[in-house]
Amino acid sequence: MLNVGVIGAGHLGKIHLRLLNQSEHYNLIGFYDSNPEYAQKISQEFGYTVFNSIEELIAQTDVIDIVTPTLSHFETAKKVIEAGKHVFIEKPITNTVEEAEDLVKLAKKHQVKGQVGHVERFNPAFQAVSHMIDEPMFIEAHRLAEFNPRGTDVPVVLDLMIHDIDAILSVVKSDVKKINASGVSVISETPDICNARIKFENGCVANLTASRISLKQMRKARFFQRDAYISVDFLEKNCEVVKMKEAPENPGDFDMILQNAEGIKKQIYFDNPDVEENNAILDELETFAVAINNNTTPKVTLEQGTKALQVAKQVIESFSN
Repeated sequence: MLNVGVIGAGHLGKIHLRLLNQSEHYNLIGFYDSNPEYAQKISQEFGYTVFNSIEELIAQTDVIDIVTPTLSHFETAKKVIEAGKHVFIEKPITNTVEEAEDLVKLAKKHQVKGQVGHVERFNPAFQAVSHMIDEPMFIEAHRLAEFNPRGTDVPVVLDLMIHDIDAILSVVKSDVKKINASGVSVISETPDICNARIKFENGCVANLTASRISLKQMRKARFFQRDAYISVDFLEKNCEVVKMKEAPENPGDFDMILQNAEGIKKQIYFDNPDVEENNAILDELETFAVAINNNTTPKVTLEQGTKALQVAKQVIESFSN
């Protein structure tokens, strides 16, 4: 088992602490939080060992899980990596692309592994269909949330849209060519709603919408590719796969047949995979442990986290263009 410590015991940090404490891959050593009184309260309530400094916690562990506000990610991760310990960092990886690139270099220099907490990669609905997504040419994603003051210190792009950016980058095997976006601040000092159109070098276009001032929640993505349509509901954890193939000469009574203007007939059929229930946060943490133990590549690398941040920053920059 890997000795692990958590830095940051806020809303998400408490979830990480609970899951790491029950994981068979980790031995939870304890945690550090910048608020001493709050840290003592969490320690007394749940029985986790609280450390008085980040350095003391790092010294006792093999892996550090960083669940702090984004602004502190870089300095915290730098301490962890320079101590030769593996690091898991909640998304976004850092506040700036330059900081993220520095972490990538540091991790290579000190030969440690890092993973970024893009949890939607581990969503069971996305996992069920991701291998079926093959050269999509149009993608549409909607991520809508009710207003919550937590997270409004950053634009909605870094708060919500980055989830879909990372998921899309994981299946579109092409570089970004052009980004057009618009964002509006309604309640916060930073944009609360955003729409972005991302065009890739291979011709694929992704249209993303994110809002944190909606009256209902929605987390859906649709992928259109040659002879297939794939829908993923990240919130409800279900998916739908509609495929087309050459129509049989003698279709059955219940076969769905389409005919285009040229007279070509296609049969529509459903190929919905089973969606296996899981705890996505536990899965992302445990796959990182497996990568460390087996010396394999983490599921969401520091480089991939950097790329998602880079595209997110390009979206934000395009607001003023």
